[in-house]
Amino acid sequence: MPNITELENLVIQVRRDILRQVHKVNSGHPGGSLGCAEFFVALFQEIMRRKDGFDMDGHGEDLFFLSNGHISPVFYSVLARSGYFPVDELNTFRLLNSRLQGHPTTHEGLPGIRVASGSLGQGISVAVGAALAKKLNQDDHLVYTLCGDGELQEGQNWEAIMYAASNQVDNLIVTVDYNGQQIDGSLDQVLSLGNLAAKFEAFGWLVIDINNGNDLNSVISGLKSAQEHTGKGKPICLLMHTVMGHGVDFMMHTHAWHGKAPNDEQLALALSQNPETLGDY
Repeated sequence: MPNITELENLVIQVRRDILRQVHKVNSGHPGGSLGCAEFFVALFQEIMRRKDGFDMDGHGEDLFFLSNGHISPVFYSVLARSGYFPVDELNTFRLLNSRLQGHPTTHEGLPGIRVASGSLGQGISVAVGAALAKKLNQDDHLVYTLCGDGELQEGQNWEAIMYAASNQVDNLIVTVDYNGQQIDGSLDQVLSLGNLAAKFEAFGWLVIDINNGNDLNSVISGLKSAQEHTGKGKPICLLMHTVMGHGVDFMMHTHAWHGKAPNDEQLALALSQNPETLGDY
């Protein structure tokens, strides 16, 4: 198991991967990807119980579903650097016929991708179904999903949230990337979610706050706390407070970099703030 310094170095390298992927094709979503680097590294390197190899049935291992599929650059980076496919395949991001499409899809057979995502609002529903399947199969492993705060404005989420609590889907951990930004502006400007913790609790969920989702120790601690509360009759929601664009000063605290790629000069500046740790692809 990597130590905390190794994991922190990996976070920095993942940020470099994100920036280089979107810059190369002048397309993609760096803001949310940068903000979730700590989460993905913690989940795949420290938290999830994974088995060797990859198969779609996922029996006998923890499962992860990405709901906000537009942050695929961080997902692809961590999958590659966790051994699911060669790191140099990151060079093919968003290219024609690549397995690394802008939103993850399954028909290319990319290891680690269990569901097509990017049509927002669907990930919690998928995760609830997978968690129920594990219960039916007497598989004691957990199901994780990540969704954006903005996509919780869609009603399908709340049907799934209500269903999960009603059916005591207590092997499910939903993490909300709570950065307060979405494509058209701040969350409060577009459609405020009000007291999100109170909403989940009113629907019958256990809610755990990660006050600093860009601190690796805090993310690991929050995920481990969630694990400890599984099997107790309630699904679990982690409200993970992050900063969009974290790690690149001119991308932080704004929706402007939700789906905008850096130019050559901006890339050089961003990479200088995230010095190479493990080697670029």
